[in-house]
Amino acid sequence: MAIAIETLMSIAQEEIPERALTLEQEDVQALVEWLSLKENDIRYQAFLLLQEKSRLDASVYSYWDTFRSKLKSDNSYQRSLGVMLLAENVKWDIDGKMQTTLAEYLDILHDEKPITVRQCIQALKTIVSVETKYNEEIAKALLAYDNMAVKETMRKLILLDILSVLIEVRKSCDESEIDAYIYEALMGEILDAKSKKTIEKQL
Repeated sequence: MAIAIETLMSIAQEEIPERALTLEQEDVQALVEWLSLKENDIRYQAFLLLQEKSRLDASVYSYWDTFRSKLKSDNSYQRSLGVMLLAENVKWDIDGKMQTTLAEYLDILHDEKPITVRQCIQALKTIVSVETKYNEEIAKALLAYDNMAVKETMRKLILLDILSVLIEVRKSCDESEIDAYIYEALMGEILDAKSKKTIEKQL
């Protein structure tokens, strides 16, 4: 018998990792379905369990196409769920589905919602941390991103997200363009002194 919504909502956040270990395939199916509900608290709890389960094994990977379809959703929350859950399942992608998904995925960099853009960039770090074959395409998209096109209050946060991904990419490929981008960011005025020191420590 699949997990009930009442049971789902009774799980404390600190219990998520332990409960994810015990999820059966029918539980996973129910959680994926609940991602489409209108109730934010249920959707978010289902997402947390699916995210954690995705880190443990490949049982969520079979819903790749469902998550991919969310990238085209009219709802920004659904788009965010799509990018985050796809990223967590790249490590199980034995069918190479990300190869045909990546262009749609990178389109989210130009999402109308800055928070969704940030979640996309942060999820890209998850991807490049487990799979290097998409690094070149991901780096190219990030290097071309027009940070000045977003509202000023978001520029520093988005730039820090981008730098975090590029620093990870830099570990597996020597890319002068990436170094030039990082240098320019450190010399520029978007980042404050504290942020620049944080980035320098990561290099």
